[in-house]
Amino acid sequence: MEEGGPKALLVEDDDRIRRVLAVGLADEGIEVREAASAEEALPLLDDDVDVALIDLMLPGLDGMALCRSLRERGDLPIIIVTARSDTDDVIAGLEAGADDYVTKPVVPGELAARVRALLRRRRPTEQPRRELAVADLVLRPEEGVVTRGGEPVALTRTEFRLLTELVEGEGRVVSREDLLQRVWGYDYFGDTRLLDVHVRRLRRKIEQDPDAPSVVLTVRGHGYRVQP
Repeated sequence: MEEGGPKALLVEDDDRIRRVLAVGLADEGIEVREAASAEEALPLLDDDVDVALIDLMLPGLDGMALCRSLRERGDLPIIIVTARSDTDDVIAGLEAGADDYVTKPVVPGELAARVRALLRRRRPTEQPRRELAVADLVLRPEEGVVTRGGEPVALTRTEFRLLTELVEGEGRVVSREDLLQRVWGYDYFGDTRLLDVHVRRLRRKIEQDPDAPSVVLTVRGHGYRVQP
């Protein structure tokens, strides 16, 4: 993230909502580039953008498709904006690759807080280099790198942070609430859909059989742990 505040790409087809959010985010110190459609947004990604804020209900290429396209390109943090908070919409957006979500009507201050929490996890640290290991995976937390047999495993920054928190637990159960607070840095008032979808996405990338996980285990009624 460059000095002068983060840069956000805001993709929203409603002109009034887009302008209100852009002004509100600017007041919070976030520089906003605006797009009214996915097609208009894609060329703007050539610039140095720190986070994408995507309305799911877009004309033409919809928000889900845009999320998938961005995720295929790399690990740019994505926050989806949805007019509906029902499970299907939220889960579909997260499965498409989003890191977080907010529901309309959106309060600019809340959205800015989500952006800052998400981007804090991207900052490099000055801690000494260290390695963590679980199963056949090796993690280097300060570099954001995970390897299997010397080959990199492509995780998003959020997935990497989630795996790191679990591995640092050394086999102890980490509660859902603690994971939400540590990874997302925000109080989700008992809404664990965000966590559950990211665990599924993580398992698809690190488990030999995601349907019968042997690394990231569910402890029903409590949370998750790794098998040391």
